[in-house]
Amino acid sequence: MRFLQGLLSGLVCMGLTIATVLPGTAHAETNVVTKPSNYSVSETINRIEKAVTAKGMQIFARIDHAGEAKKVGLAMKPTELLIFGNPKGGTALMVAKRTAAIDLPMKALAWEDENGNVWLTYNSPELLHERHGVPTELTSKLDPVGKLLEAAIE
Repeated sequence: MRFLQGLLSGLVCMGLTIATVLPGTAHAETNVVTKPSNYSVSETINRIEKAVTAKGMQIFARIDHAGEAKKVGLAMKPTELLIFGNPKGGTALMVAKRTAAIDLPMKALAWEDENGNVWLTYNSPELLHERHGVPTELTSKLDPVGKLLEAAIE
């Protein structure tokens, strides 16, 4: 224990910090937003799928990570990823900065923690600006998507 305390003190003295990702917050370092969901993992993704398609976006893929793990004999708590977007809107961001394509289309991840709580995690639009230099006048057009995702799980 003393070793760990000494190590942490040394890191702090050197100007290094250790950050933990807490659900329910956005983190400037990564622009990852995590919010609690009132629904199961599958229902969370179903609700998000319905909400985004109602706004004219298309679903590109739905990946059941836990289901795929089970197929190869591995155990994983329920975890599903929805990949969605609108090529008409997203193309402008990728044309502005081609590397933004690694983070587009948009994604919504629903996952269950060790306590049985379900969470929604997604990248904020600021990620595209900070990571790729996409102009904020373009990334700000994605701001309503976060609100849409969060409304779907309340």
